[in-house]
Amino acid sequence: MILSLASGLASGLSLIVAIGAQNAFVLRQGVQRSHVLLVVAVCAISDLVLIVLGVAGVGVLIEQAPGVLEAVRWAGAAFLLAYGAMAAARAIRGTQVAQPAAGNTGTWAAALGTCLALTWLNPHVYLDTVLLLGSLAGTHGADGRWWFAAGAGLGSVAWFAALGAGARFLAPLFARPGSWRVLDGGIALVMITLAVMLVT
Repeated sequence: MILSLASGLASGLSLIVAIGAQNAFVLRQGVQRSHVLLVVAVCAISDLVLIVLGVAGVGVLIEQAPGVLEAVRWAGAAFLLAYGAMAAARAIRGTQVAQPAAGNTGTWAAALGTCLALTWLNPHVYLDTVLLLGSLAGTHGADGRWWFAAGAGLGSVAWFAALGAGARFLAPLFARPGSWRVLDGGIALVMITLAVMLVT
C-alpha cells in the first residue's frame, strides 16, 4: 500500500511538474491573484478524473481510437497557437496587468474556459495521465493500482495548490511592467513551441 502510494506520488509529480501550457497559465493567474482557487480546482479535479479513467482502463479504449487523439491534437495546437499569439502581443505592447489591489482581472468565465481548454485540448494529458499512469498503475495489482492512483492524485492536488498559492510571493517582482513582459514572452514561447510540437 505505502509503496504503491509513494510510487503514484512520484510518478504523478514527475509528469506534472514540467513547464507546460497548464502550469504557465496557473502561474500567471497566481501572480495576478485572479480566480486562483477556481483555476487550481479545475486543474486538480481534471487531473483526478483523468487519473481515475486511466486506472479504470479507459486508456486502452483511447489507444484503439487514434482518430479521437488526432482531433484533440489539432484543436489543441490551434488553441495553444492563439493563446501564445495573445501572450506575445502582450509582451510586445508591454501591457500593464492590474495589480491585486485593483481587483481580479478578467472574468471567472474566461479563466474557466481557458483553463478547461488548456487541460482537455492537450493530447499529452491523455498520453501521460490516462495511458502512462494507467499502465504504471496496472503493475501494482488490482488493489495496489488504486493506491497508486491516490498517490498520483495527491501529487497533482499538492502541485497545483502550491503553484497557485506560491505565485503570490512573486507579486512584488511583478509590480514592474517589464517583469510582465518577460513572463508573457516566456508563456508565448512555451505555448507556441508546444503548438508546433503537436503538429510536427
